[in-house]
Amino acid sequence: EVQLVESGGGLVQPGGSLRLSCAASGFTFGSYDMSWVRQAPGKGPEWVSSIKYGGASTYYADSVKGRFTISRDNAKNTLYLQMNSLKHEDTAVYYCTITVRPGTTYKGQGTQVTVSS
Repeated sequence: EVQLVESGGGLVQPGGSLRLSCAASGFTFGSYDMSWVRQAPGKGPEWVSSIKYGGASTYYADSVKGRFTISRDNAKNTLYLQMNSLKHEDTAVYYCTITVRPGTTYKGQGTQVTVSS
């Protein structure tokens, strides 16, 4: 059974930093591309970033490029998202996701990030 457990969210002031983690189990972590998606209150899901299975290639939404860094540790089955220079508009629930086959995507329970002074 695929399980994704996000952690590391919290309340942070604008300009601050947080590091999110996603612990994965139930599948061969190092064989799959992984992504972070977020959902702000009253809005639909927004793709944030993706990383190839080997970690060599990363991709970012324009809204976070230059501020967020996605990484993974395949030995620890863990996905990360380092978020710097946080803005009010980054406030959202953040989810890690995996698409194991076309039409089948899993996500965790999410971790809340609130950017507020």
